[in-house]
Amino acid sequence: MLLAALAALLLVLIPGVGMVRGGARRWIHLGPVAFQPTEIVKFAIVLFLAHSLTKKGTKVEQFAIGVVPHCLVVGLIAGLCLLEPDFGTVVLAGMLLVAMLFVGGVRPRHLVMLMGAGVPVLLGLFLLAPYRINRITAFLHPDADPRGLGYQLLQSFTAFGSGQLWGVGLGNSRQKMFYLPAAHTDFIYSVIGEELGLVGALLVLALFVVVAARGFRIALRHPDRFASLLAFGTTLLIVFEAMVNVAVVLGRMPTKGLALPFVSYGGSAVMLALAEVGVLVALAREVE
Repeated sequence: MLLAALAALLLVLIPGVGMVRGGARRWIHLGPVAFQPTEIVKFAIVLFLAHSLTKKGTKVEQFAIGVVPHCLVVGLIAGLCLLEPDFGTVVLAGMLLVAMLFVGGVRPRHLVMLMGAGVPVLLGLFLLAPYRINRITAFLHPDADPRGLGYQLLQSFTAFGSGQLWGVGLGNSRQKMFYLPAAHTDFIYSVIGEELGLVGALLVLALFVVVAARGFRIALRHPDRFASLLAFGTTLLIVFEAMVNVAVVLGRMPTKGLALPFVSYGGSAVMLALAEVGVLVALAREVE
């Protein structure tokens, strides 16, 4: 699956094969069907790390065995994602890498070294791309350019403010009609806040908490190391995506192109999210 995902990441970069939307080449057209390779890549990273950490056993405590090969593989994937560009997937892949290495038995001081080395790399990526600096500026000072850089975030705030406690009613959002960009994809949580209010928004978060609690419970209880790591990584993938999406919509993080699992419109994202839940259900049957 990892090899197939890498091949798809290469194919999407070929003009005529990869489809450009919003200035990024992230989709592959197969006749009437289009899919996003990065959605497959995220789950492939989890499978690879779970398998590799299990296979290496106690040797993961050695830096050259536990950290370097995993960083090289995830780094290759991140490099291909940056060529699209898809910085959100790069950030998510880094979060998954650190979390799974920690749970997999890598020494904490090795992880500190890894994160320390990652900070200047991230800073360099920001400095090399002016549009990423603009996103930071919009995140810190959205009111400074309300009709430009800060427009989307301010419209997101307006949607949430309009919803108040109980919302304006399901389907009655005004912001999604003409004002809020990407209202059906990356910023759909703003529409939920407007239509269902604070109560509905908190209910959605509560459902993700249930998914997290059940997934981590499976990981803790499963006797097989690979299955345990797989359950942990799969749960993290769902939870991390939800956390980042909600944080972006609420102005707690700079804008990233990550969907809200199970909720945002999109075929590839929905299919992979359902597949991930299928994996958790299959693992749950083995421990309950």
